[in-house]
Amino acid sequence: MEKQHLHYDVVIIGGGPAGLTAGIYAGRARLKAVLFERALLGGLATYTNEIVNYPGFPEGTTGLELMHLFEAQARHFGLEIKNTPVKAVNLTGDDKTIETFRTVYHARSVIIATGGKPRLLGVPGESDYLYDKGISFCATCDAAQCVGKTVVVIGSGDAAVEEALFLTKFADKVIMSVLHEEGHMDANAVAQEEALANPKMEFHWNTVVDHFEGSARLERVVLRNTKKNELEVIDADRCFYFIGYLPATEMFKGQINLTDRGYIPTDPHMRTNVDGVFAAGDVRQTCLRQVATAVGDGATAGYEVERYVAEMHIFEKQLMQKEKPGLVFVYSAIDEASRDLLPMVQEIEQHYDGRVKLSLVDTYKSVCLSARLGAAQPPSFVFTKDGQVVTRSIQTDRASIMRVLDGLVAEPVTA
Repeated sequence: MEKQHLHYDVVIIGGGPAGLTAGIYAGRARLKAVLFERALLGGLATYTNEIVNYPGFPEGTTGLELMHLFEAQARHFGLEIKNTPVKAVNLTGDDKTIETFRTVYHARSVIIATGGKPRLLGVPGESDYLYDKGISFCATCDAAQCVGKTVVVIGSGDAAVEEALFLTKFADKVIMSVLHEEGHMDANAVAQEEALANPKMEFHWNTVVDHFEGSARLERVVLRNTKKNELEVIDADRCFYFIGYLPATEMFKGQINLTDRGYIPTDPHMRTNVDGVFAAGDVRQTCLRQVATAVGDGATAGYEVERYVAEMHIFEKQLMQKEKPGLVFVYSAIDEASRDLLPMVQEIEQHYDGRVKLSLVDTYKSVCLSARLGAAQPPSFVFTKDGQVVTRSIQTDRASIMRVLDGLVAEPVTA
Protein backbone atom coordinates (compact mmCIF):
# COMPACT_ATOMS: atom_id res chain seq x y z
CA MET A 1 0.00 0.00 0.00
CA GLU A 2 1.43 3.33 -1.06
CA LYS A 3 1.47 5.79 1.80
CA GLN A 4 -0.02 9.26 1.69
CA HIS A 5 2.43 12.16 2.09
CA LEU A 6 1.45 15.27 4.09
CA HIS A 7 3.49 18.39 4.91
CA TYR A 8 3.54 20.34 8.19
CA ASP A 9 5.52 23.09 9.88
CA VAL A 10 5.85 21.06 13.06
CA VAL A 11 5.10 17.53 14.23
CA ILE A 12 4.72 16.99 17.98
CA ILE A 13 5.30 13.44 19.18
CA GLY A 14 3.61 12.89 22.53
CA GLY A 15 0.34 14.21 23.94
CA GLY A 16 1.11 14.87 27.60
CA PRO A 17 1.18 18.32 29.23
CA ALA A 18 4.39 19.30 27.38
CA GLY A 19 3.17 18.20 23.96
CA LEU A 20 -0.27 19.78 24.36
CA THR A 21 1.23 23.06 25.58
CA ALA A 22 3.63 23.12 22.63
CA GLY A 23 0.62 22.49 20.41
CA ILE A 24 -1.24 25.43 21.95
CA TYR A 25 1.68 27.74 21.19
CA ALA A 26 2.17 26.35 17.69
CA GLY A 27 -1.52 26.63 16.89
CA ARG A 28 -1.71 30.16 18.31
CA ALA A 29 1.19 31.09 16.02
CA ARG A 30 -0.83 29.70 13.10
CA LEU A 31 1.71 27.07 12.27
CA LYS A 32 0.50 23.96 10.52
CA ALA A 33 0.93 21.54 13.40
CA VAL A 34 -0.05 17.96 14.19
CA LEU A 35 0.35 16.02 17.45
CA PHE A 36 0.61 12.22 17.81
CA GLU A 37 -0.35 10.32 20.94
CA ARG A 38 -0.59 6.55 20.86
CA ALA A 39 -2.34 6.13 24.22
CA LEU A 40 -4.48 8.34 26.44
CA LEU A 41 -4.18 12.04 25.62
CA GLY A 42 -2.66 13.79 28.62
CA GLY A 43 -0.05 11.14 29.38
CA LEU A 44 0.78 10.11 32.94
CA ALA A 45 -0.98 13.19 34.31
CA THR A 46 -4.34 11.61 33.50
CA TYR A 47 -3.64 8.88 36.07
CA THR A 48 -3.16 11.37 38.89
CA ASN A 49 -6.34 11.45 40.92
CA GLU A 50 -5.64 14.80 42.54
CA ILE A 51 -3.41 17.66 41.38
CA VAL A 52 -3.11 20.35 44.04
CA ASN A 53 0.15 22.10 43.13
CA TYR A 54 -0.70 23.32 39.63
CA PRO A 55 -1.29 27.10 39.64
CA GLY A 56 -4.81 28.36 39.08
CA PHE A 57 -6.65 25.57 40.92
CA PRO A 58 -6.75 26.52 44.61
CA GLU A 59 -9.10 23.65 45.40
CA GLY A 60 -7.13 21.20 43.27
CA THR A 61 -8.29 19.23 40.25
CA THR A 62 -7.91 15.78 38.78
CA GLY A 63 -5.30 15.01 36.18
CA LEU A 64 -7.98 13.88 33.74
CA GLU A 65 -9.99 17.10 34.09
CA LEU A 66 -6.88 19.24 33.70
CA MET A 67 -5.76 17.39 30.58
CA HIS A 68 -9.25 17.74 29.06
CA LEU A 69 -8.83 21.50 29.41
CA PHE A 70 -5.38 21.34 27.77
CA GLU A 71 -6.83 19.35 24.88
CA ALA A 72 -9.78 21.71 24.39
CA GLN A 73 -7.49 24.73 24.28
CA ALA A 74 -5.10 23.06 21.82
CA ARG A 75 -7.94 22.11 19.50
CA HIS A 76 -9.37 25.63 19.80
CA PHE A 77 -6.15 26.98 18.29
CA GLY A 78 -6.26 24.55 15.39
CA LEU A 79 -3.90 21.80 16.52
CA GLU A 80 -4.53 18.50 14.72
CA ILE A 81 -4.44 15.55 17.10
CA LYS A 82 -3.92 12.00 15.89
CA ASN A 83 -4.46 9.06 18.26
CA THR A 84 -2.12 6.76 16.41
CA PRO A 85 1.39 5.42 17.08
CA VAL A 86 4.43 6.71 15.26
CA LYS A 87 6.19 3.81 13.53
CA ALA A 88 9.45 5.47 12.43
CA VAL A 89 11.16 8.85 12.24
CA ASN A 90 13.97 10.39 10.23
CA LEU A 91 15.20 13.57 11.89
CA THR A 92 18.07 14.40 9.54
CA GLY A 93 18.06 17.31 7.11
CA ASP A 94 15.50 20.05 6.61
CA ASP A 95 12.75 17.65 5.53
CA LYS A 96 12.10 15.46 8.55
CA THR A 97 9.74 12.52 8.21
CA ILE A 98 7.43 10.87 10.72
CA GLU A 99 5.71 7.68 9.60
CA THR A 100 2.49 6.14 10.81
CA PHE A 101 0.82 3.01 9.43
CA ARG A 102 -0.79 4.80 6.48
CA THR A 103 0.92 8.19 6.19
CA VAL A 104 4.31 9.86 5.92
CA TYR A 105 4.33 13.30 7.55
CA HIS A 106 6.99 15.73 6.34
CA ALA A 107 7.94 18.44 8.83
CA ARG A 108 10.28 21.40 9.03
CA SER A 109 10.59 20.83 12.78
CA VAL A 110 9.83 18.19 15.40
CA ILE A 111 9.07 18.46 19.11
CA ILE A 112 9.72 15.25 21.06
CA ALA A 113 7.43 15.10 24.10
CA THR A 114 7.14 11.33 24.47
CA GLY A 115 7.64 11.47 28.24
CA GLY A 116 8.48 8.37 30.14
CA LYS A 117 7.03 5.79 32.43
CA PRO A 118 7.96 4.75 35.94
CA ARG A 119 10.08 1.65 36.20
CA LEU A 120 7.89 -1.24 37.37
CA LEU A 121 8.73 -4.33 39.41
CA GLY A 122 6.70 -6.83 37.43
CA VAL A 123 5.50 -8.69 40.52
CA PRO A 124 2.07 -10.36 40.95
CA GLY A 125 -0.78 -7.96 41.68
CA GLU A 126 1.15 -4.89 40.54
CA SER A 127 -0.97 -4.20 37.45
CA ASP A 128 -4.16 -4.34 39.56
CA TYR A 129 -3.24 -1.35 41.72
CA LEU A 130 -1.29 1.04 39.51
CA TYR A 131 -1.82 4.80 39.70
CA ASP A 132 -5.17 5.66 41.31
CA LYS A 133 -5.68 2.25 42.95
CA GLY A 134 -2.85 2.40 45.44
CA ILE A 135 0.54 2.35 43.71
CA SER A 136 1.93 5.83 43.11
CA PHE A 137 5.11 7.34 41.68
CA CYS A 138 4.94 10.96 42.82
CA ALA A 139 4.88 11.99 46.48
CA THR A 140 4.33 15.63 45.58
CA CYS A 141 1.25 14.66 43.60
CA ASP A 142 -0.35 12.17 46.00
CA ALA A 143 0.93 12.97 49.49
CA ALA A 144 -2.23 14.89 50.41
CA GLN A 145 -4.21 11.66 50.07
CA CYS A 146 -2.01 9.98 52.69
CA VAL A 147 -2.97 12.02 55.74
CA GLY A 148 -3.20 9.75 58.78
CA LYS A 149 -2.37 6.64 56.76
CA THR A 150 0.37 4.04 56.43
CA VAL A 151 2.41 4.06 53.24
CA VAL A 152 5.22 1.91 51.89
CA VAL A 153 8.14 3.32 49.93
CA ILE A 154 10.14 1.11 47.56
CA GLY A 155 13.73 2.19 46.94
CA SER A 156 16.67 3.61 48.87
CA GLY A 157 18.26 6.22 46.62
CA ASP A 158 18.21 9.98 47.05
CA ALA A 159 14.73 10.33 45.54
CA ALA A 160 13.29 7.49 47.66
CA VAL A 161 14.65 8.79 50.96
CA GLU A 162 13.86 12.44 50.31
CA GLU A 163 10.32 11.66 49.13
CA ALA A 164 9.79 9.36 52.11
CA LEU A 165 10.76 12.21 54.41
CA PHE A 166 8.30 14.44 52.59
CA LEU A 167 5.56 11.84 53.07
CA THR A 168 6.09 11.87 56.85
CA LYS A 169 4.51 15.33 56.86
CA PHE A 170 1.23 13.68 55.88
CA ALA A 171 1.23 9.97 56.73
CA ASP A 172 1.23 8.48 60.23
CA LYS A 173 3.82 5.89 59.23
CA VAL A 174 6.21 5.55 56.30
CA ILE A 175 7.72 2.10 55.82
CA MET A 176 10.75 1.77 53.56
CA SER A 177 11.63 -1.51 51.84
CA VAL A 178 15.41 -1.50 51.38
CA LEU A 179 17.25 -4.14 49.40
CA HIS A 180 20.52 -3.66 51.31
CA GLU A 181 21.83 -4.66 54.72
CA GLU A 182 20.67 -2.74 57.78
CA GLY A 183 21.90 0.84 57.84
CA HIS A 184 22.93 0.90 54.17
CA MET A 185 21.10 3.01 51.61
CA ASP A 186 22.03 4.56 48.27
CA ALA A 187 21.08 8.08 49.33
CA ASN A 188 23.31 10.93 50.46
CA ALA A 189 24.51 10.82 54.07
CA VAL A 190 22.50 13.83 55.26
CA ALA A 191 19.21 12.40 53.97
CA GLN A 192 19.98 8.98 55.48
CA GLU A 193 20.69 10.44 58.91
CA GLU A 194 17.50 12.47 58.84
CA ALA A 195 15.44 9.45 57.75
CA LEU A 196 16.90 7.10 60.35
CA ALA A 197 16.18 9.65 63.06
CA ASN A 198 12.57 10.27 61.97
CA PRO A 199 10.14 8.60 64.42
CA LYS A 200 7.52 8.16 61.68
CA MET A 201 9.82 6.05 59.53
CA GLU A 202 10.29 2.30 59.73
CA PHE A 203 12.82 0.26 57.72
CA HIS A 204 12.59 -3.29 56.44
CA TRP A 205 16.13 -4.27 55.43
CA ASN A 206 17.10 -6.96 52.91
CA THR A 207 13.61 -6.94 51.41
CA VAL A 208 11.99 -6.81 47.98
CA VAL A 209 8.33 -6.77 46.98
CA ASP A 210 6.95 -10.27 46.52
CA HIS A 211 3.38 -9.33 45.58
CA PHE A 212 0.46 -7.01 46.29
CA GLU A 213 -2.96 -7.82 47.76
CA GLY A 214 -6.30 -6.08 48.14
CA SER A 215 -9.82 -5.90 46.76
CA ALA A 216 -10.80 -2.80 44.77
CA ARG A 217 -7.76 -0.94 46.10
CA LEU A 218 -4.37 -1.86 47.50
CA GLU A 219 -4.57 -3.16 51.07
CA ARG A 220 -1.35 -5.11 51.65
CA VAL A 221 2.24 -5.04 50.43
CA VAL A 222 3.92 -8.42 50.86
CA LEU A 223 7.71 -8.20 51.14
CA ARG A 224 10.19 -11.03 50.91
CA ASN A 225 13.31 -11.04 53.06
CA THR A 226 16.16 -11.98 50.73
CA LYS A 227 18.31 -13.42 53.53
CA LYS A 228 15.68 -15.45 55.34
CA ASN A 229 13.43 -16.05 52.32
CA GLU A 230 10.47 -15.22 54.55
CA LEU A 231 7.41 -13.14 53.67
CA GLU A 232 6.45 -10.02 55.62
CA VAL A 233 2.86 -8.82 55.22
CA ILE A 234 2.37 -5.07 55.66
CA ASP A 235 -1.06 -3.49 55.88
CA ALA A 236 -0.75 -0.31 53.82
CA ASP A 237 -3.01 2.30 52.25
CA ARG A 238 -0.58 3.24 49.48
CA CYS A 239 2.77 2.22 48.01
CA PHE A 240 5.22 4.58 46.34
CA TYR A 241 7.86 3.48 43.82
CA PHE A 242 11.10 5.47 43.59
CA ILE A 243 13.16 3.11 41.50
CA GLY A 244 13.64 5.26 38.43
CA TYR A 245 11.90 6.17 35.19
CA LEU A 246 12.24 4.83 31.67
CA PRO A 247 12.19 7.64 29.07
CA ALA A 248 10.38 6.80 25.83
CA THR A 249 13.31 7.48 23.52
CA GLU A 250 14.01 4.10 21.94
CA MET A 251 12.81 5.37 18.56
CA PHE A 252 15.33 8.22 18.54
CA LYS A 253 18.50 6.28 19.34
CA GLY A 254 21.23 7.00 16.83
CA GLN A 255 19.49 10.14 15.57
CA ILE A 256 19.84 12.54 18.50
CA ASN A 257 22.06 12.64 21.57
CA LEU A 258 20.77 10.76 24.60
CA THR A 259 22.15 10.49 28.12
CA ASP A 260 23.34 7.15 29.43
CA ARG A 261 19.90 6.77 31.02
CA GLY A 262 18.11 7.52 27.75
CA TYR A 263 16.95 11.09 28.44
CA ILE A 264 17.32 13.88 25.87
CA PRO A 265 19.72 16.70 26.77
CA THR A 266 18.66 20.14 25.55
CA ASP A 267 19.77 23.72 25.87
CA PRO A 268 17.52 26.29 27.65
CA HIS A 269 15.66 26.78 24.35
CA MET A 270 14.66 23.07 24.33
CA ARG A 271 16.91 22.51 21.30
CA THR A 272 18.55 19.12 20.88
CA ASN A 273 21.82 18.58 19.03
CA VAL A 274 19.90 18.20 15.75
CA ASP A 275 18.81 21.34 13.93
CA GLY A 276 15.03 21.75 14.04
CA VAL A 277 14.47 19.05 16.67
CA PHE A 278 13.29 20.09 20.14
CA ALA A 279 12.42 18.14 23.29
CA ALA A 280 10.10 19.00 26.18
CA GLY A 281 8.70 17.52 29.36
CA ASP A 282 9.60 14.32 31.18
CA VAL A 283 11.61 12.96 28.26
CA ARG A 284 14.12 15.75 28.75
CA GLN A 285 17.12 15.62 31.07
CA THR A 286 15.87 17.72 33.98
CA CYS A 287 15.79 17.85 37.76
CA LEU A 288 12.00 17.94 38.25
CA ARG A 289 9.18 16.22 36.41
CA GLN A 290 5.80 17.79 37.16
CA VAL A 291 2.88 19.08 35.09
CA ALA A 292 4.03 22.64 35.81
CA THR A 293 7.56 22.04 34.53
CA ALA A 294 6.26 20.17 31.49
CA VAL A 295 4.06 23.14 30.65
CA GLY A 296 7.06 25.46 30.86
CA ASP A 297 9.08 23.20 28.59
CA GLY A 298 6.22 22.94 26.11
CA ALA A 299 5.73 26.70 26.02
CA THR A 300 9.41 27.26 25.33
CA ALA A 301 9.52 24.57 22.65
CA GLY A 302 6.39 25.93 20.96
CA TYR A 303 7.79 29.45 20.93
CA GLU A 304 11.18 28.33 19.64
CA VAL A 305 9.59 26.27 16.87
CA GLU A 306 7.66 29.33 15.71
CA ARG A 307 10.91 31.27 15.51
CA TYR A 308 12.75 28.39 13.86
CA VAL A 309 10.12 27.99 11.11
CA ALA A 310 10.13 31.76 10.48
CA GLU A 311 13.92 31.78 10.22
CA MET A 312 13.84 28.77 7.90
CA HIS A 313 11.53 30.74 5.61
CA ILE A 314 13.90 33.73 5.68
CA PHE A 315 16.89 31.49 5.01
CA GLU A 316 15.31 29.77 2.01
CA LYS A 317 13.40 32.64 0.43
CA GLN A 318 15.64 35.60 1.23
CA LEU A 319 19.18 34.58 2.11
CA MET A 320 19.41 31.68 -0.36
CA GLN A 321 17.48 33.42 -3.16
CA LYS A 322 18.58 32.54 -6.70
CA GLU A 323 17.65 35.69 -8.64
CA LYS A 324 20.97 37.49 -8.16
CA PRO A 325 24.26 37.23 -6.26
CA GLY A 326 23.75 37.81 -2.56
CA LEU A 327 25.70 39.68 0.10
CA VAL A 328 24.74 38.71 3.65
CA PHE A 329 26.12 40.96 6.35
CA VAL A 330 26.25 39.10 9.67
CA TYR A 331 26.43 41.66 12.46
CA SER A 332 25.37 42.30 16.03
CA ALA A 333 23.15 45.20 16.99
CA ILE A 334 24.93 45.44 20.35
CA ASP A 335 28.42 45.54 18.77
CA GLU A 336 29.67 49.02 17.88
CA ALA A 337 32.10 47.77 15.22
CA SER A 338 29.25 45.95 13.47
CA ARG A 339 26.94 48.97 13.59
CA ASP A 340 29.63 51.25 12.15
CA LEU A 341 29.85 49.06 9.03
CA LEU A 342 26.14 49.30 8.16
CA PRO A 343 26.38 52.56 6.10
CA MET A 344 29.29 51.15 4.03
CA VAL A 345 27.41 47.92 3.35
CA GLN A 346 24.36 49.82 2.16
CA GLU A 347 26.55 51.98 -0.10
CA ILE A 348 28.01 48.84 -1.67
CA GLU A 349 24.48 47.58 -2.41
CA GLN A 350 23.62 50.89 -4.10
CA HIS A 351 26.85 50.77 -6.08
CA TYR A 352 25.80 47.54 -7.80
CA ASP A 353 22.50 49.14 -8.81
CA GLY A 354 20.17 46.21 -8.16
CA ARG A 355 22.51 43.44 -9.34
CA VAL A 356 23.34 42.32 -5.77
CA LYS A 357 20.82 41.34 -3.09
CA LEU A 358 21.81 42.62 0.37
CA SER A 359 20.52 40.85 3.49
CA LEU A 360 21.23 41.67 7.11
CA VAL A 361 21.40 39.02 9.86
CA ASP A 362 21.57 40.25 13.44
CA THR A 363 23.17 37.52 15.55
CA TYR A 364 21.74 39.15 18.67
CA LYS A 365 18.26 38.19 17.46
CA SER A 366 18.95 35.33 15.03
CA VAL A 367 21.65 33.01 16.33
CA CYS A 368 20.21 30.13 14.31
CA LEU A 369 20.40 32.01 11.02
CA SER A 370 24.05 32.90 11.48
CA ALA A 371 24.76 29.29 12.45
CA ARG A 372 23.01 28.01 9.30
CA LEU A 373 25.12 30.39 7.24
CA GLY A 374 28.26 29.05 8.90
CA ALA A 375 29.24 32.63 9.66
CA ALA A 376 32.05 33.47 12.05
CA GLN A 377 31.66 35.91 14.90
CA PRO A 378 30.25 39.24 13.70
CA PRO A 379 31.03 41.26 11.78
CA SER A 380 31.46 38.95 8.80
CA PHE A 381 30.16 38.47 5.27
CA VAL A 382 28.59 35.56 3.42
CA PHE A 383 28.45 35.61 -0.39
CA THR A 384 25.83 33.56 -2.28
CA LYS A 385 24.93 32.70 -5.87
CA ASP A 386 22.21 30.47 -7.31
CA GLY A 387 20.93 29.66 -3.84
CA GLN A 388 24.29 28.43 -2.54
CA VAL A 389 26.96 29.86 -0.25
CA VAL A 390 30.00 30.65 -2.40
CA THR A 391 32.39 31.93 0.24
CA ARG A 392 32.62 33.62 3.61
CA SER A 393 34.89 36.42 4.77
CA ILE A 394 35.79 38.28 7.92
CA GLN A 395 37.48 41.02 5.87
CA THR A 396 35.50 44.18 6.45
CA ASP A 397 37.16 46.67 4.09
CA ARG A 398 35.21 47.89 1.06
CA ALA A 399 37.80 46.73 -1.50
CA SER A 400 37.84 43.13 -0.28
CA ILE A 401 34.06 42.88 -0.33
CA MET A 402 33.75 44.35 -3.81
CA ARG A 403 36.45 42.06 -5.23
CA VAL A 404 34.34 39.05 -4.32
CA LEU A 405 31.12 40.64 -5.62
CA ASP A 406 32.78 41.61 -8.92
CA GLY A 407 33.51 37.95 -9.46
CA LEU A 408 29.87 37.02 -8.84
CA VAL A 409 27.92 39.57 -10.89
CA ALA A 410 27.40 38.87 -14.57
CA GLU A 411 28.91 42.20 -15.59
CA PRO A 412 31.41 43.42 -12.96
CA VAL A 413 31.08 47.01 -11.92
CA THR A 414 34.36 48.80 -11.23
CA ALA A 415 34.69 51.31 -8.45
